[in-house]
Amino acid sequence: MDAFVALLRGINVGRGNRVPMAGLRSLLEEQGFSHVSTLLNSGNAIFRAPARVGARAEALIGQALTDRMALSVPVIVKSAQQFGLIISGNPNPMVADPSRLLVAFSSGPEALTPLTALESLLTPDESLCITPHAAYLHCTAGIAESKAAAALVGKLGRGVTTRNWGTVMKIAAALSEHSPDVVRR
Repeated sequence: MDAFVALLRGINVGRGNRVPMAGLRSLLEEQGFSHVSTLLNSGNAIFRAPARVGARAEALIGQALTDRMALSVPVIVKSAQQFGLIISGNPNPMVADPSRLLVAFSSGPEALTPLTALESLLTPDESLCITPHAAYLHCTAGIAESKAAAALVGKLGRGVTTRNWGTVMKIAAALSEHSPDVVRR
């Protein structure tokens, strides 16, 4: 059994797309996933599954959300190993304020390609790095002040879901309990 993290886009933000974490855990258990836990209230779930099932987890979870909760949101699933690659690929691992670094997760590299349009919105104190595994947007003046960040969490970033670096590290810590030899900081 391998460890995975599911990242749901746009839930429990504002009034729409409300998903109780107990309901999400139950939904994942009903799909046959084990050792299910959630982290924070923003659609982060960690679970174990056979590798062959993990490859289909995005579709399984997405369909279950639609069927059970009448909710259609993007679901990104990463194995512990893939998550570790995203952590090690961060070009700014020692940021002073982890809330000012957004990591964009996608199902595949093709969903990251449109994010190159963010480059035209960057201010001189911001940086964007797109790798085959994730995109990293560092906003030194803050996420709320950044036009690039607004576009990333808005329509331009429709094919991805974002987490700030602090949340990424909390997920990594939780994942390491499921798969300690794979996830490294």
